[in-house]
Amino acid sequence: MSNKKKIAIAGATGFIGRWFIETYKNHFEIIALSRKKINSVGNGVEWRMVDLFSISSSTEALKGADYALYLVHSMQPSTRLNQSNFEDTDLLLADNFSRAAEECNLKHIVYVGGILPKDNLNISKHLQSRFEVEQVLGSRKTPLTTIRAGIIIGPGGSSFRIIEKLVTNLPVMACPEWTKSKNQPVDLRVALKAIEKIFGQPEHFNKPIEIGGNEIVTYMDVLKITAKEMKKKRWIFSIPFFSLGMSKLWVGVFSGSNSNFVSPLIESLRHDMTLEDKVTIKELPTFSLKETIKRASDKTIKIPSTPKGVPPTKDKNTVRSVQRIANPTKKTAEWVAHAYPIWLSKIFSSLINAEEKNNILKFKLLGVTLLQLEYIKNRSDLNRQLFYITGGYLTKRTNRGWLEFRSILNDKYIITAIHEFVPRLPWIIYKFTQAKAHLFVMKKFENHLSNLKN
Repeated sequence: MSNKKKIAIAGATGFIGRWFIETYKNHFEIIALSRKKINSVGNGVEWRMVDLFSISSSTEALKGADYALYLVHSMQPSTRLNQSNFEDTDLLLADNFSRAAEECNLKHIVYVGGILPKDNLNISKHLQSRFEVEQVLGSRKTPLTTIRAGIIIGPGGSSFRIIEKLVTNLPVMACPEWTKSKNQPVDLRVALKAIEKIFGQPEHFNKPIEIGGNEIVTYMDVLKITAKEMKKKRWIFSIPFFSLGMSKLWVGVFSGSNSNFVSPLIESLRHDMTLEDKVTIKELPTFSLKETIKRASDKTIKIPSTPKGVPPTKDKNTVRSVQRIANPTKKTAEWVAHAYPIWLSKIFSSLINAEEKNNILKFKLLGVTLLQLEYIKNRSDLNRQLFYITGGYLTKRTNRGWLEFRSILNDKYIITAIHEFVPRLPWIIYKFTQAKAHLFVMKKFENHLSNLKN
């Protein structure tokens, strides 16, 4: 029987995940988690299909693991219509993973986030989201260690790929003011070693650790060094009147990167993100920034690939909607789930009625059942209320979708989420009627919760 520890990797198909598997697949037994069904044998890696939006699927995926490496960051939608922003989605996914880790008695979670800014600027949504994920992952009994890293540079990294494309495509770069922000980029090899050294070490439990290179540089410095290593003569200078919006457009167009990825990233780059003075991990390898960039731009290095897989089948017009609602009076999810249908009936002056009997909740309009929900008591608790969507005129499918209310971050917020919903209405009509109405109602419900008295 193997004495190797078994590590489950959420985000195994990403930049860090692929390199961690390649580097340590003989050191650990690795369970690589993917949204796709991957049949791969003979390389020491077990691939498991998972839907991280589902607690039961996440729990099944983590069975038998000792540790988990969490590398998830939800920039890309997974349904045709995603009425969610990445911050709210990341909160939900992290809570699912934390619950699953506790259920499976994992001994340790390691999460790779970002260095928090040391300047006085308002923290960007991107970095705030990373910090919130850190808080949620560590909110239960499974010990958590967060590695807060500067820009991680290595072959195949998305952040460095943007830098490469800018250098390749622009002989002259008039850089925005944020390119003068300070950072300590870290070599991928340092990040991987830090992850490996931290797993299962109690002295690192429930403590954030910052890693970065030894050199404090600006983003403009990184562009200049990259140009030199790529043997490109580039005129790189800064101008003060470049707005944040113009920066996003500029980087998106000339790097060919998706706006869902570029936008939050650019917002984060305006911060100074340097390490604290104290050293928290000893005996990590060191590389100069020049060495790191040279290796990252070396096209002879083979970048680890992910085995081909088959994505899960979805109905064409599948919808997901995740909204965060302020909860100043700290109501539980159980309280909110009970209050919501009562409130809905009142604001529509009983035009829409909510009827509940034998754990079946029906929303009716003039006697017609618009939506029928079944309360799943054995999978609900004080902080999470689960309903299956089982019928009604507005739904086309009655065997997969679900609605949930989730209280999160010590009841600071309520997450309301609809998953795998397939509307009956023609898509173009649904998109501009029912979908818009849902967001409007959720906003009104948030106002209602905010106006409640303790």
